[in-house]
Amino acid sequence: MNQKDNNTEKTAQDSSAEVHEIEKAESAAKQKDSSDDDGKKEDNKVKSGKKEQKKESNDQNTELEKFFTDAIQDIYYAEAAIEQSLAKIKSKATSEELQEAIEDHELVTKKQILRLEKVFKHLGEEPKKKKCDAIDGILKEVDEMVKSTKDGSMTRDVAIIIGAQKVEHYEIATYGGLLQIAITLGYDKIADLLETTLDEEEETDHLLTEIAEEHVNFEAKEE
Repeated sequence: MNQKDNNTEKTAQDSSAEVHEIEKAESAAKQKDSSDDDGKKEDNKVKSGKKEQKKESNDQNTELEKFFTDAIQDIYYAEAAIEQSLAKIKSKATSEELQEAIEDHELVTKKQILRLEKVFKHLGEEPKKKKCDAIDGILKEVDEMVKSTKDGSMTRDVAIIIGAQKVEHYEIATYGGLLQIAITLGYDKIADLLETTLDEEEETDHLLTEIAEEHVNFEAKEE
């Protein structure tokens, strides 16, 4: 092989090597771009997850969400006021059955307050009370009804039952409405908590009706 052929072969080899290096560089660049795209996708996924988490913690941006939180603060105040009222009124009941029912509901009310604090946690809010004029008015009326009856009489028990049921009906209406709003907003865990309380309020209302119908009203009639 002459010198010219050697030079030609060397040039061809150099060209082939150069092409190979270019192809390697292009492949590496593509891999880097692909890796960068995957990284961007992962970052976007993380950001999207954070947005969803923020939404679930109730980053309030609608009027309904604000109304819902205000209403939770309202019933939180109401439950605390009801607990205090039950503590006072239980000793004024005449029949043992009514006394036990009031004591039991006092314990249930404490649990309901703790349950509302869980609702606040799901909303990403600190527990806060908002003055509830409605429950203040009802509880004031209950006190006046009890005071207007004779101590130790079954008529006083009648007054206590009617007063307690006014409170229960207020709570049933409130929790029933809040439950439907929670379902509408997609607050599934909150809805479960509210539904549990709603069931308890309805059970208490039914129990008070049974106590009145089975003997309290009849005994009061004989006084």
